[in-house]
Amino acid sequence: MNVNPASPPGLIEIQEEIRADFGWGLDADLASAKNLRDACDEKSRMLDSWTERGRQETFFRLQERLITGPVTVLGAAAEPDDVRTAIQDGHQLIAADGAVGVLTEVEFSEIAWNSLVCIVSDADGEIDHLTLAAERKVPFILHGHGDNTDEWGALLDILHLNGTPLILTHQTPEGLRGMHNPGGFTDGDRAVCLALSMNVRPNQIKLGGFRTDLIGRWTGATHPERKMRKLDWMRRVLEVAGVGM
Repeated sequence: MNVNPASPPGLIEIQEEIRADFGWGLDADLASAKNLRDACDEKSRMLDSWTERGRQETFFRLQERLITGPVTVLGAAAEPDDVRTAIQDGHQLIAADGAVGVLTEVEFSEIAWNSLVCIVSDADGEIDHLTLAAERKVPFILHGHGDNTDEWGALLDILHLNGTPLILTHQTPEGLRGMHNPGGFTDGDRAVCLALSMNVRPNQIKLGGFRTDLIGRWTGATHPERKMRKLDWMRRVLEVAGVGM
């Protein structure tokens, strides 16, 4: 994609450190990303917005919206108060995967939904909440990594059925046609990296529901010990990004 990334150095390089720490191979990440792109390209025959050009246009529309003011990124431990505060302060919202579910718990849900710019997802969040967002045509930034092929396959069908706008991301050092690597690792810190790659300044970004001492209630199925290690890497990514918790 023809973007002018503003992300600080290190947000992509740290992905290799993370793979090494968990013993994951680059080949699996690369295969998942390419398969995601190919599946999307196949479905784009019936949906113009899913063509490579259409996905690029979605990217720039989101960029135009995000750079206009402050943004709150909702993480896996988000609570209704995080949404209330963001709305009262005039923030737009980005939801990290299943954290979009918190919007169903606020009393001014319609205002919250209208403030939601996009969802950054690797497709393991609660499917009912992701489907609600898809039906509202909230743009999805869908991520392919080594062990989520089944998950993105199921979600891709739902997004296609609803004609939901889409951007594709990956976590490899290669330049992949029609995809974007904003940097980062978990859905939460990748959402921050995405905003930075769209030229949103670090001081425009506020975090809601980002915790490293517990597993947030909007987290998808996970191994607790490994998830806590992931949260520590999330913290390190945010430090590199210059966005404090």
